[in-house]
Amino acid sequence: MARKKTRSRKLEEDFTGSLSNYMSKGCRLCHKGGKLVLFVTGVCNRYCFYCPVSTERKGADHVYANERRVESEEDVIGQARRMGALGTGITGGEPLMRLDRTLHYIKLLKQTFGKRHHIHLYTCTVPSDETLKKLKDAGLDEIRMHPSKDVWDHFYGSAYHHALKKAIELGMDAGIEIPALASVPEIERAVAEAGAFLNLNELEFSETNCEAMKKQGYGRKDDVSNAVQGSEKVAREIVLNSIANTRYCSSRFKDAVQLRERLKRTASNVARPFDEVTGDGTIVCGEITGDLDGALKLIADMEIPADMYLREGDVLAIAWWILDEIKDDLPGTGKSIVERYPLKDGLVVERIPL
Repeated sequence: MARKKTRSRKLEEDFTGSLSNYMSKGCRLCHKGGKLVLFVTGVCNRYCFYCPVSTERKGADHVYANERRVESEEDVIGQARRMGALGTGITGGEPLMRLDRTLHYIKLLKQTFGKRHHIHLYTCTVPSDETLKKLKDAGLDEIRMHPSKDVWDHFYGSAYHHALKKAIELGMDAGIEIPALASVPEIERAVAEAGAFLNLNELEFSETNCEAMKKQGYGRKDDVSNAVQGSEKVAREIVLNSIANTRYCSSRFKDAVQLRERLKRTASNVARPFDEVTGDGTIVCGEITGDLDGALKLIADMEIPADMYLREGDVLAIAWWILDEIKDDLPGTGKSIVERYPLKDGLVVERIPL
């Protein structure tokens, strides 16, 4: 029997313009920045004109955990631990084109972090009953299907509709996730009857879809965003009048909330005693290069606490406020305050020479 979900009685909107009458557990954890993003392959058998996957990843059969290329299981587990992940979102490419790999990672994550580690998966294909059972048995909690646009007006009674109902019958949460391009009454009807959910994403320009999007007649909604003009309006009209459990995820949400909260979780786990964690989840510290022996002697003479600095190869990391105080006593040495993402070899946001 399908498990009916009751639609929330009130619409909720956040400062990014995202709007919902319902949020799946996977979405709620993403909202907290608690989801590891596991990109299991760039291989896909669909050619959606709006696909935003980067040139580096598209078509390449590689695995990434968040921003890191995966070479071993420990890379995945390590990234999850670094951010204190509450769950994982599996994406691609098309994860089901590498089903055994996908099943392996679901089992690995569940075995390592336990049943409460929530895992959701995106797929463009119609998963068979057998595949859905394998996913459920491996530990998948939530599946989101992405039917091609030519199916949207004929969704009710389609193979996707069957798969949606079957996933729920097997005990998974299930939904449809598509870009906000047009009204989708057939999908809403099927989702409402099945007790599933509908996620709408604001359409965005990317490096890889830009030309195809322009050929389709789409333009940017303003000069400061990559979001597509009209996509938000379509999504809001659907959510405001929907009979189904529905959420609209704005372009701004992904950076202003999802990524920011994930960085903050990671920073709080990996920050050293002398690192300052910013409100955006970046880490600020001082860096000394050049005459490190001389710098270490000065630091020792000044009796600076040992937990306020650390030598890492050719760089001496130190609390930025201490470096600012002693900078004039370090002649002939490179000195700077550095802000970077809390990742291995994280992107430097700003470097201020002293």
